[in-house]
Amino acid sequence: MVKTLYVGNLPYTTSEDDLKEVFVPYGEVSSAKIITDRETGRSRGFGFVEIESDGAQKAIEALDGKEFGGRSLRVNEARERKPKRF
Repeated sequence: MVKTLYVGNLPYTTSEDDLKEVFVPYGEVSSAKIITDRETGRSRGFGFVEIESDGAQKAIEALDGKEFGGRSLRVNEARERKPKRF
């Protein structure tokens, strides 16, 4: 089973490959996605990693608060996105 992790406070220069490499030691990573601004295409400083569930908790414990690129990472299990109300 795969879990999705939220990764926040990323340096704006982080690539999806960089993000994936950080999580590989904790389990099999199926995807790593950096969220970008629609208008500028620049990183918004957060992303999501899909990792096998056995490694997800290990990754959270090891990486939450760890310094990466001069910034302290925020790593936790992603929550379901709520629909926007207009």
